[in-house]
Amino acid sequence: MQFKDIVGQEEIKRQLVQTVAENRVSHAQLFLSAEGTGALPLAIAYAQYINCLNKTDSDSCGSCSSCRKYERYIHPDLHFSYPFFASKDVKIAVDVLEEWRTMLLADPYVDIDIWRSQLNAENKQANINIAECHDIIKKLSFKAFEAETKVLIMWLPEYLEKEGNSLLKIIEEPPANTLFLLVANNQEHILSTLLSRTQIVKIPKLSFETVENYLIGKHHLSEDQATAYSFLADGNLIEAKSLAAQAHNDNAEIFAEWLRMGYGNKVPELMAFVDQAASWGRENQKNFLKYGISFLRECSLILSAAESLVKLPARALNTAHKLSKHVLDLNMASAIITELEQAHYHIERNANPKILFLDVSLRLVRIIKFKTLPKGTQYIYN
Repeated sequence: MQFKDIVGQEEIKRQLVQTVAENRVSHAQLFLSAEGTGALPLAIAYAQYINCLNKTDSDSCGSCSSCRKYERYIHPDLHFSYPFFASKDVKIAVDVLEEWRTMLLADPYVDIDIWRSQLNAENKQANINIAECHDIIKKLSFKAFEAETKVLIMWLPEYLEKEGNSLLKIIEEPPANTLFLLVANNQEHILSTLLSRTQIVKIPKLSFETVENYLIGKHHLSEDQATAYSFLADGNLIEAKSLAAQAHNDNAEIFAEWLRMGYGNKVPELMAFVDQAASWGRENQKNFLKYGISFLRECSLILSAAESLVKLPARALNTAHKLSKHVLDLNMASAIITELEQAHYHIERNANPKILFLDVSLRLVRIIKFKTLPKGTQYIYN
């Protein structure tokens, strides 16, 4: 992974390169960012740059023996730690290292949901356990095999619980030429003892323009589509890619028709939609629900007389206007968003899609047609 492969973040790249040029690389750094901003790729590119044998003033060479191994994530002095789903066959992170490498080779912009799907983890709880902490200490106690600097990249240290305190000594007094790079999304969920021992590098959100240009250049979207999706993604490149994958599907019209079915209490049409949605596949179902959530938030702006803030392409905007005028009000939009968020949560956890979309469809009827929702109901989709 080279700096040139990372979308945007030019200022952060310059700062990281400068730390190497001035020989002031802190031995323990925390890359803190919102999801989808490229913190993990930045950490990998930074480690590759530090160990590159022929580095330039702005990037690693990409062709030396060290870079070639880094590009495939197989360098013997590059170690990863990350949340995983323990089982009788998976005790520590290295037990799923091949799955981790496969995921990063496909796309280094990842989140915990993408990682979960890579492992088919179902409803298991992810964490970084005490056995993993002990394995980290063991690995880093050895001398470097090839590189001048051993690097441990820990993705999502938020999943470290009190067991993470076992790492404090090695982080505070690491073996010679050892670099810790922690990549996190939520500072509040990180052990305070761990935070106090790291230098925080804050990674900003990607700008709308950066995401828009990426979608036009890499996904060949129209300017209207790229503008709309960059706004909906709010600096999250993972979300933008997900939306782009659905760019050629008329999600706005499909979603609007679903709401119209609920308004008209059209049970046969709703049943046909349920069958259709159940056949889409889990990722497409998640993308449809996420699009619906974003679309309704834009409708809420229209209903709140804040149309100047709406960023939808012309066709979707026209659909949003019609729904806001004839079907929705703010309370309905808020209630439906809550239902879609619940549905998305359960789709991620392998809910039965046919039962889920049927249940959500019936709830839409209650919200839109009858303006009510039963209290104390349970979400059971399995």
